[in-house]
Amino acid sequence: MTFNDFDLSKNAGGLLPVIVQDATTLKVLMLGYMNREAFDKTVAEGKVTFWSRSRECLWTKGETSGNYLHVVEMLKDCDSDTLLVKARPDGPTCHRGTPSCFDTPEEEGFVRSLSALIQKRHQEMPEGSYTTRLLLKGPKAIGKKVVEEAGEAVIEAVDGNRDRFIYEASDLVYHLLVLMESMDVSLSDLEKELSFRHK
Repeated sequence: MTFNDFDLSKNAGGLLPVIVQDATTLKVLMLGYMNREAFDKTVAEGKVTFWSRSRECLWTKGETSGNYLHVVEMLKDCDSDTLLVKARPDGPTCHRGTPSCFDTPEEEGFVRSLSALIQKRHQEMPEGSYTTRLLLKGPKAIGKKVVEEAGEAVIEAVDGNRDRFIYEASDLVYHLLVLMESMDVSLSDLEKELSFRHK
């Protein structure tokens, strides 16, 4: 994909609107604009760079805060006049210190947020973290916890204990996410497999 692939004849100032989405949580992070130079720099360096309309200069997101947006995938829309960038953020995207510039409810996509946190724990392996302890034990030990939590969830389901089932099923999902991380498997990998089966 190149900047020439876009039809910007109807866009104000010939700038390309860019929606940035967290590649893991799918949360919409921000909206910005690119000119050709910003687009080419983004492609070349793998960090989202915009054209600042107020300062009239290139602006790489995170150049002052360190909260870069690392490009995972770039997709153009059906009219070829808008770009979607799926990115991995280094930290909060908004200047307010929030993950997104949009005030969407935090519970939206929480499983994906939890998956992203587990991934971060795996990268940093902080001492005292239960997730760290699990990951150090490896897939066999984590797998035993998954089986244990699955059994407890089934027992509560069979007994008709809805609240207890929610509790145990939540334990099951968490431990399954940790096992997936230890196997380098993402939620997107599962979605692709399920989508393939659906077809």
